[in-house]
Amino acid sequence: MPSLRLGSIAPDFEAETTAGPIKFHEWLGNSWGILFSHPAAELGEVARRAPEFEKRGVKLIGLSANGLESHEEWIKDINKYGSDVVAPTNVQFPIIADADRKVSTLYDMLDAVDRTNVDAKGIPFTVRTVFVIDPNKVIR
Repeated sequence: MPSLRLGSIAPDFEAETTAGPIKFHEWLGNSWGILFSHPAAELGEVARRAPEFEKRGVKLIGLSANGLESHEEWIKDINKYGSDVVAPTNVQFPIIADADRKVSTLYDMLDAVDRTNVDAKGIPFTVRTVFVIDPNKVIR
């Protein structure tokens, strides 16, 4: 599969998220969107800035290489740490559960360099990745 590049159509997918199941293109609708994979501290910072994105009509969606069952506690930890250390934090945007790495493979988000960055099954974890997607589903 060729790499995604600026100007590529963002691949559509179905996934379980913390906000329920989604069909990505349907969920995005006619909005701009940001699909990203980041560590917890950065998810917290995006959550604190979410109202600014919302004012601009931009939908946010995170991706985690963990299963959905772990996300509830993870979000609590992000909110607590962020609020205790930085500023009030409340993660409200959906986070994709991508334990099988289907979405992260589709978007080429897996670590192909550090062979030690793998889970217990030997599947690579994601690396920091951000996709800005326009209302026509084009990666910008």
